[in-house]
This record gives sequence, structure tokens and C-alpha cells, in this order.
Amino acid sequence: MTGPLPPIVTLKHLAEWAGYNHGVAKKQAIEMFTGFVADIGRVLKKGSKIRIPNLGVLQVRIRPARPARIKASKASKKVAFRVAKGLSEAI
Repeated sequence: MTGPLPPIVTLKHLAEWAGYNHGVAKKQAIEMFTGFVADIGRVLKKGSKIRIPNLGVLQVRIRPARPARIKASKASKKVAFRVAKGLSEAI
């Protein structure tokens, strides 16, 4: 990694830096990161949490349906991320 950081760091930037720092071809590093993101999606879809040390925890939170008092709502799912304490303190 050389030069200033871009305002938005993308998966390609991360893969490029990882490839440079670990001696892996950029194309191979991009494929690894893309596969990693796909694996995260599959794990979350099955209902497991993902804990990455020094980064945080990813999990799916389910909000149950709400009965109609004023306005009914359907059950919903969303991915939640809780930052690790060490990362939170470092920032």
C-alpha cells in the first residue's frame, strides 16, 4: 500500500493490499476476498454468528411481526455488526 488512502476503501483495494503484503497475485487475492464474503453470507443465512477477533461479530437479528394496533408490520431480518472492544478503542 502506497500513497494516500482513497475516501472509500473497496474489496479490490483490500485484496490488492493483502496480495502485495503476502505475495499473492492481485487476481487471486480478489477471488479469495470475494469467496470469503460469499462464505460469510452463507453462514449468516444458516443462522450462525461470525466472530472475527479484533474486528467484531456479525449476526442476523430477527424482529418478530407486530400485531395491528395502529399499523401491523411483518417480521424482518437484518445483519447486525457489533464492533470488537479493541477496535472500538483504537479508533
